[in-house]
Amino acid sequence: MGPVRIFRAHDVRAAIDMRACIEACEQAFVAYSSGRAELPGVIHLDVPEARGEVHIKAGHLHGAPYYAVKTASGFYDREPPAIDGLVMVFDARDGSPAAFLLDGGYLTDLRTGAAGGVAARHLAPRRVERVAVIGTGAQARHQVDALAEVRPDFSEVRIWGRNRDHAARAVEAVQGRRGDRCAVKYLPSVRAAVEGAEVVITCTAAREPLVEAAWLAPGAHVTAVGSDGPGKQELDPEILRRADLLAVDSRDQCAALGELQHAPDQRERAAELGTICAGEASGRIDEAQLTVCDLTGVGVQDVAAANAVMAALGDRGDTFEI
Repeated sequence: MGPVRIFRAHDVRAAIDMRACIEACEQAFVAYSSGRAELPGVIHLDVPEARGEVHIKAGHLHGAPYYAVKTASGFYDREPPAIDGLVMVFDARDGSPAAFLLDGGYLTDLRTGAAGGVAARHLAPRRVERVAVIGTGAQARHQVDALAEVRPDFSEVRIWGRNRDHAARAVEAVQGRRGDRCAVKYLPSVRAAVEGAEVVITCTAAREPLVEAAWLAPGAHVTAVGSDGPGKQELDPEILRRADLLAVDSRDQCAALGELQHAPDQRERAAELGTICAGEASGRIDEAQLTVCDLTGVGVQDVAAANAVMAALGDRGDTFEI
């Protein structure tokens, strides 16, 4: 045991931005799919009396100075929901604790958005004008931020959510981030938001399909991030079957937790995003292709983000002896 550093949310936010997180996550996906990462199974803990969900993920990237264990929670009996988390960082040379990132769940949100950015970089049409966002939580903002890093010229964002007040706040937040570069508006139905959009992003906690295959425009790209547990579902399974290119962050994990659990017949043709990033599998090659990426969130993303934060922060932070 030795000195352990404590970094709080403001330290973490200052240490990594969306662009850096996209690059870190892309490298992590490549490492994972090429066998250069260690990734244990996800621990999912429910706290039903408070509608609480807790996810514990861990991982190690071969050669990285640190490995990490991340806990992220969402308690939905509160208004607004209580979202929290921390990342425990360990020295990969001897396993000693190196730092606690008391980020309040920020890195989870950022790296989830960044994964959408990686997917869009390789799978979205070159020209994107209209974006549909199904969901009104933090990912509505982070996914649009990530898309703007790789397809910056979109001019319209359409947001749908079950709760009109939440949707109004999401519209205001996204508009504030995009400024005069695009129009952000609420749409009264999922279908109205999705039809004609070149990129469709789903980020809800739904347990039944919200997006139907018939609504998708030719050549659209779909990023699905909400399904990260048994029974969760945002997409009509026919969307996965009709996709010209179906990508996943982890084939095994998506088959258990993601949209792929509802279309098990598509498992073998699903390409892991890391193989696409590495050029071992094809990304989008035709503007008419329907592309889908099923993202459940893998622990190597947390490790990559944590290593980037540690590198940026250097010797800063409060130090405690344990």
